[in-house]
Amino acid sequence: MLFAHDTEAGLIAATALVNTDSRDGEGLPDVDALGDFLVTHGWTGRHERTEAELRAVRALRPRLRRLWYADVDEIVAIVNELLRESHALPQLVRHDDEPYHLHAVPRDAPLATRMAVEAAMAVADLVRGGELARLGTCADADCDSVLVDLSKNRSRRFCDAGCGNRAAVTAYRARKAARRS
Repeated sequence: MLFAHDTEAGLIAATALVNTDSRDGEGLPDVDALGDFLVTHGWTGRHERTEAELRAVRALRPRLRRLWYADVDEIVAIVNELLRESHALPQLVRHDDEPYHLHAVPRDAPLATRMAVEAAMAVADLVRGGELARLGTCADADCDSVLVDLSKNRSRRFCDAGCGNRAAVTAYRARKAARRS
């Protein structure tokens, strides 16, 4: 593990949340889809299951997406703004059989607030560690997804939407066709 568990989980969840808003369509079309997203990414705590909560989570996505495209100073400004708006106060907590980790807002804070703070705290760790290059975009020209490269050798180039497999198949077919020619 390169980062603390909560940092990795925050980065993975933030990446997945940003990628629910893509040119391929709405990844959070309704409250049930948001509930599924929360289960998939291990979110606990308050979940109102309302349209207002869904709208707040959707509204967070463009702000988080900026983290993948901004320079370090803008990233720091975004992170600080998210933490300030949320009145973040980091504290060590343990729950749900997880070891001690940082939470900066209470578990009963609104979902979008908790998501914003978790993402901000995780990106803050990247900034402090000089690891912002781990935030990237999919190498597939037809994909607008973002990614977080948690590999040891920093070699990840494609998102989780199958773009890497498609690129490998395309390259294989091109090599095979070239041999036939």
